[in-house]
Amino acid sequence: MPINARKTLATKVLPKKKNYRAPDGSEIRLLLDVAGGGLAHCTMPVGNVSHAVRHKTVEEIWYFISGRGQVWRKRKGRVRVVNVYPRLCLTIPSDTEFQFRNTGDEALSFLIATIPRWPGKQEAVPVRGRWEHKL
Repeated sequence: MPINARKTLATKVLPKKKNYRAPDGSEIRLLLDVAGGGLAHCTMPVGNVSHAVRHKTVEEIWYFISGRGQVWRKRKGRVRVVNVYPRLCLTIPSDTEFQFRNTGDEALSFLIATIPRWPGKQEAVPVRGRWEHKL
């Protein structure tokens, strides 16, 4: 049983080192989770571009806290590219193709709420993206 499923009052400080590299290539630092979802901190270094992927079952909400960049999303034939910066929030519904890149001069960092909890790297399916990835 996950620790938070027992209704503990969890507290955690953002880890200094990444926990792992996400399937899209970004650096992930895990925060906390509950039965219905989880929260993570994501970083994309200067000049880098993620791999393009599509999540099979999870949905995400991204909240940008530092840096500048762009996010490409494609769902049901609809394509959007949005400039991202601190205080902007966006969604990645399940079955949405997406890719992002850092276009600024500092790390692009954002919080990710994943609903339900991240099931593992098999969740992300590679797709053809808008930009050539650079990691």
